[in-house]
Amino acid sequence: MFDYLIVGAGLFGAVFAHEAKKNGKSCLVIDKRAHPGGNIYCSQTDNINVHEYGAHIFHTSDKTIWEYVQQFVQFNHYINSPIANYKGELYNLPFNMNTFYQLWKVQTPKEAQQIIASQIADLNIQEPQNLEEQALKLIGKDIYEKLIKGYTEKQWGVSCTQLPPFIIRRLPVRFTFDNNYFNDPYQGVPIGGYNKIIEGLLDGIETRLHIDFFTDRNQLSKLAHKIVYTGCIDEYFEYQLGELEYRSLKFKHEHLGMQNFQGNAVFNYTDRETPYTRIIEHKHFEFGTQKTTVITKEYPVKWQRGMECYYPINNERNTQLYNQYKELANAENNVIFGGRLGEYKYYDMHQVIGAALKSVQKEFNHEI
Repeated sequence: MFDYLIVGAGLFGAVFAHEAKKNGKSCLVIDKRAHPGGNIYCSQTDNINVHEYGAHIFHTSDKTIWEYVQQFVQFNHYINSPIANYKGELYNLPFNMNTFYQLWKVQTPKEAQQIIASQIADLNIQEPQNLEEQALKLIGKDIYEKLIKGYTEKQWGVSCTQLPPFIIRRLPVRFTFDNNYFNDPYQGVPIGGYNKIIEGLLDGIETRLHIDFFTDRNQLSKLAHKIVYTGCIDEYFEYQLGELEYRSLKFKHEHLGMQNFQGNAVFNYTDRETPYTRIIEHKHFEFGTQKTTVITKEYPVKWQRGMECYYPINNERNTQLYNQYKELANAENNVIFGGRLGEYKYYDMHQVIGAALKSVQKEFNHEI
């Protein structure tokens, strides 16, 4: 009998399994997919690591987390500097002096600040009632119309006037010529792909794939003293309180017989009419020079039960429902809930690792 049955071979489950093994515990990791790694899994085409489930760029301000992942793989110095394409016009992201020059031909921070301030003043929005008003109050009309509105409405599937303002309480705005999307001091992509991290974490740990926990729940639960569950929390409780909502994604991968398709890893398509939100060219994450390339178009889609869950919709209704499920989870003595789906929370990779390490610390009552 195992000490832990870990449902889900993504980052949370793999980190927990790795640390439990270091503490002398036996673990069985299961996953319904054909591969471990969850959404950070990479396939390979012509020596190009293809991020199967969307772009993943590791970034953190936590030196401990950075050193933790460095145990398993060396990282390159990739810096995320996406380009926005609005109806053929190109703009640097995040919003910075390059963006403002492209929009208004201004060359100084003072000029840019004056334009933004005048646009905000003209709108006279006191208390934003929705995302649109919140964005306009933060950044003005031009940036909102060209770089936020269409992208956001595609991402969430509704008008910005129907989204709550808290989704963008603040926006990254820089009055410097700096295209680095993240402020974190530690950034990069694993050399050779994210699979190396998962392989290192799960080394020596029994992992069974193509196993759906819910098809044989009773028998699987008998295999271990305790369960670490990283799937959807409402599914665990058989949706007895109702269904939490998500947004899903569809990825269309294309292998092209050219060396360089778009010259950058990430292009965001910010108009409403283009059906995809972005195109990823994977080789640029690792500065590839292969003779061919692989691109991925990312389409947001309405989630239905049975589809992959990518983004929790943390509105008031879902937050209240999750809190009710969390009460049920707290009453489960031998189950640990974790990860994006288990906690119904949007986590970046470093945050998942941090949450898993905290869970381990709590479980074994000591610092990692």
